[in-house]
Amino acid sequence: MVVLVAACASGDPAPPPAPEIEFSRAAGSGEPYLARTGRGEAILTWLERVAERRHALRFAVRSGGRWSEPRTIAESDSFFVNWADFPSVVALPDGSWIAHWLARVPGGVYAYHVRLAVSRDRGATWSRPITAHRDLSPQEHGFVSLVPWDDSTAALVWLDGREMKTTDASHEGEGDMTLRFSTVTSRGRLGDEVLLDARTCECCQTSLVRTASGLVAAYRDRSPEEIRDIAVVRRVGATWTAPAPVAKDNWHYPGCPVNGPQLAASGDTVAVTWFTAPGNAGRVHAALSFDGGATWGRPVRVDDGKPVGRVDVELLPDGGALV
Repeated sequence: MVVLVAACASGDPAPPPAPEIEFSRAAGSGEPYLARTGRGEAILTWLERVAERRHALRFAVRSGGRWSEPRTIAESDSFFVNWADFPSVVALPDGSWIAHWLARVPGGVYAYHVRLAVSRDRGATWSRPITAHRDLSPQEHGFVSLVPWDDSTAALVWLDGREMKTTDASHEGEGDMTLRFSTVTSRGRLGDEVLLDARTCECCQTSLVRTASGLVAAYRDRSPEEIRDIAVVRRVGATWTAPAPVAKDNWHYPGCPVNGPQLAASGDTVAVTWFTAPGNAGRVHAALSFDGGATWGRPVRVDDGKPVGRVDVELLPDGGALV
């Protein structure tokens, strides 16, 4: 992994490396994800193999310089375990936590649904899981991004394959992958579903942030000509905007690169980073917006040559971004 400071807004030298924080789990563990609570704690989730075909979704909280003992959110032999599409958790202002994971369902190699569970006691107990989407077809549903919506509600976007007809390991079929939005409360109540984009890349990570102006979602789009550039949609008031490109890379790629964008936001400042490879030349770009994602500055290349991608980004206090 390479960590670089994108010179989007600051010419200051990179900060010194942060100290390593020890944490280890049993062999067969993977798919980690870090989230932050309103108290400034870190919640680490991961999948841990507990039997030949059985996994547990577990978590630990880091507070006061120490990790808590691991606890289990859910355990099942139906987890869809995938290095690129991993569970997550979000902490809401009312103190509740909402976790998501993927569960296989009968009907095909890529038949799986998004499950949600809520804890109102900091992970001591979890609600009975619910399905995040009303479509129950045996198709792909995943690559979820969760953020707080209000004190007791989370917003989520996900890739939804209800329009696809893929049933075998070839991952080929008719129909398009879509991007959809909904909400879920700390009582486990789902909001209305909204179609955000009717044709997207099939298996790239999504990203979602809340700005002072509303929500911004970023994802890898897919044109009829197989251009796989990064697009954003924004919720302003009660309305979602039409998809718009962050930059016109014109990356023609007749397949899914499994390599999505990431966002970070503070107020109406938003940073985005992504991998692209027009002309088969891989690179990682970053860009800033100062109007809640409505417009974007010129992309800055931040890799040091031949990147693989798998990016992440955080805003820095000086207005720059750590990529």
